[in-house]
Amino acid sequence: MATLILDLKTVGESWDGLPQPLQTYLLRWVERTARNQTERQLGQDETINRLSLSPFTGHVISLGIFDRERAEGVVYVIDGEVMGMASAKNISYKVRSEAVLLAEFWDGVCQYDTVVTWNGRSHIIPFLLHRSVAARVMPTVDLLRKRYLAQQTPPYHVDLLDELSWYGACSNRPTLPMVCRTYGIPTDGIVGQDEVSGLVATRNWEAVAHQSTRDLLATVAVYEKWLQYLAPRDSIQKIDCL
Repeated sequence: MATLILDLKTVGESWDGLPQPLQTYLLRWVERTARNQTERQLGQDETINRLSLSPFTGHVISLGIFDRERAEGVVYVIDGEVMGMASAKNISYKVRSEAVLLAEFWDGVCQYDTVVTWNGRSHIIPFLLHRSVAARVMPTVDLLRKRYLAQQTPPYHVDLLDELSWYGACSNRPTLPMVCRTYGIPTDGIVGQDEVSGLVATRNWEAVAHQSTRDLLATVAVYEKWLQYLAPRDSIQKIDCL
């Protein structure tokens, strides 16, 4: 059995660099619903902050991968300056362009039986797929073909957000920091996407790499908790047999 755990960080394009028709399209709901200038400005700010969440208005800024069986990982940072940084907790740091990172990811991921993500089905994997098309990189495995783990065949994709909300059965879907707090997993301060974008804006690549490391290791720890306490036994038997 070979298990790869992922963490993705993204950053949005410059708002001023977007074509005017695209800006108009993105702000259409704000213009329809805003009752005054204050609400209009708040809506526009929120829209700009969310550019990083879409592969059509953003790109990869870092990708963390962790080999569970080897207990080691790598955090790739796009166009950063992390080469001189010391490794942390079996994590090394490397710099790649987005296209090279994606090519190396798809080349390596096909060697694994199980891929683990947090919100991978809705965000991480679709984002990587669309950015791969933009970079003319061919994906090697289909990690979205079956949602339910019981119906999957190798390579399995364990989306922890799906599993811990029982595929949407929970009325409130938790965040990774919420789960870590409840499970007693130290995080050393997981931050949101806005904070990551701020680190990129100030070109604080070391902080970006460290944040990716924290989130990656938090995902690893949550996966271990899920395996121990909540994973369906029949699914675990299938994975363990690989």
